[in-house]
Amino acid sequence: MPRDEGRAMKDEVKAFRKPQQPKSKPNKKLATKVRAVPNIVKEPEVPTVSLALQQRLLDLFQQALYAGPDSLACVQEVKSHLYKRDFASAFGKEDYLRAYALRWSAGRTLAYLDLLCGEIGDVLSESLKQSASNRDDEGEDMRAAAPKVFCFGAGAGAEIAAFAGWLDRDESKRAMTNLKLEVVDIAAWDGVVETLTKGVTSPPELGKHASDAARESVEALIQPENFGVSFMRADLLEWNEVIVKGKLSGVRLVTIMFTLNELYSTSLPKTQSLLSHLTAASEPGTMLLVVDSPGSYSTVSINGAEKKYPMQWLLDYTLLGSRKSDTPAKWEKISSEDSKWFRLPEGLVYPVELENMRYQMHLYRRLSDASG
Repeated sequence: MPRDEGRAMKDEVKAFRKPQQPKSKPNKKLATKVRAVPNIVKEPEVPTVSLALQQRLLDLFQQALYAGPDSLACVQEVKSHLYKRDFASAFGKEDYLRAYALRWSAGRTLAYLDLLCGEIGDVLSESLKQSASNRDDEGEDMRAAAPKVFCFGAGAGAEIAAFAGWLDRDESKRAMTNLKLEVVDIAAWDGVVETLTKGVTSPPELGKHASDAARESVEALIQPENFGVSFMRADLLEWNEVIVKGKLSGVRLVTIMFTLNELYSTSLPKTQSLLSHLTAASEPGTMLLVVDSPGSYSTVSINGAEKKYPMQWLLDYTLLGSRKSDTPAKWEKISSEDSKWFRLPEGLVYPVELENMRYQMHLYRRLSDASG
């Protein structure tokens, strides 16, 4: 990294860090008064996603990927490899990939769906609807005019199921009617992607004792003509500007879910180049949604010394630029949360233990080059 850029990064990250507040001695009188105040019972929050839809998605993962005790044993083996950060082994076998999706993608699906069904989803919906309307006005058929979503590192399938669930909501709340997802990942997730895509576009399996009426009424989560998914196995960090431009043609939403920090950890310069290629290839109005672990840090070598920088800061530095630079920003930040919780509701049934999820979220929109 050039010396001047390294110095600029140092200055910027100092501004990013929040100053620590001086410690003060507790006020005993105030503490007594606070304890004397009765507890205030808050009204329970209305869930953005119905329990029935969440259970439907969990059932999908179970029917598609669960193979009894063998699956549980694979989950434990994958956990062991992940703990050792041996990713080559953790994602090196088909059984391990299916176990990973069964254990981790199922819970992430519910968290992503909760995010999509909130205010973020309203913003994305308007952008995607506008894209579909423009393409339909140009004479393309419904399938061809479906808005395109490009998912970096989404082979484990959580984004696939979450977007399908987003389309499945009640008509009065439906964000979109159709979507085309293009998924790229470095591991051989072909089988998992195919299985989950078939699961969301086919009627669910019913037990042998199900009634004829139940069999006649059961429907797919989303009809296959309204939901297309394609998968490509590739190393994103090896993509140049020409490849990225070709892949993102017509794409209106790019997602990078629980992938960016791993890319940064693998190679910060290559990740910055990838984001720069993404910027160059994105049309004005394109949305970028980043979700990752909260408090993620990446180590950067500056002038021979290693420093740790927050992932969020590195992302802003690359997309929004330095505040000391005269270069206009290429993106604007629409929404951002350093730490957000998704808590599993009571009543869900699943053969594998799932956990509540905490994550950071950042949504950006590509500006026109002239608007800066």
